[in-house]
Amino acid sequence: MAKKEWPLWEVFIRNKQGLSHKHVGSLRAADAEMAVENARDVYTRRSEGVSIWVVESNHIHASHPADADALFEPAHSKVYRHPTFYDVPDGIEHM
Repeated sequence: MAKKEWPLWEVFIRNKQGLSHKHVGSLRAADAEMAVENARDVYTRRSEGVSIWVVESNHIHASHPADADALFEPAHSKVYRHPTFYDVPDGIEHM
């Protein structure tokens, strides 16, 4: 009988000072609940995090680096998307 490995999970942590989650590593777990618990034990030992995301690795799809020109070039022609066209009101720290 073949031994089946648990699925691989990617772990993302949002730290206390951060606004976004950062990829911190990978681990194997039987299910999402176990992955969150293991991620807490492995990646937040010093209470660094306030939020944990886990995503099963086989659900992540990424572009290929060779496709970067075709994928990102259209954005360069849309100058209105650049933040230079917007006035940020005083007092706004994170946008």
